[in-house]
Amino acid sequence: MKSLDTVIRLKRFQAEEKRRHFAQIDGMIADFDRMARDLDREILAEENRAGISDTTHFAYPTYARAAATRRDNLRRSADELKGQLDEARAALDAALDELKKVEALGERERGLEGVEVARPAGNRRARSTAALA
Repeated sequence: MKSLDTVIRLKRFQAEEKRRHFAQIDGMIADFDRMARDLDREILAEENRAGISDTTHFAYPTYARAAATRRDNLRRSADELKGQLDEARAALDAALDELKKVEALGERERGLEGVEVARPAGNRRARSTAALA
């Protein structure tokens, strides 16, 4: 029983670790999306200030060009993280499934122990009743 309890604790820890990893990736994606939106606003403001929105124009603002490059890199990174998020979700689901199986096994084992303990007590009552008769 102790080894099963240890396995259950291990599986819970592993599932919680997968959950943290999933949440971390999800948070990074949200941060990258937010930063990309902020850069979009900055690019638009810089283009309005300069009066030039054509990126091929020779006088296009350098800051807007650099911000656009940064924004594109953030979006690319967010897209890559979305792939990792799918993998993390699958790993989390698998860890939760394993945890459920081990917990169910533990419950079954505890139930069997309860039956074994109850059975001898029932036999004693039957013997004592027979002895009295």
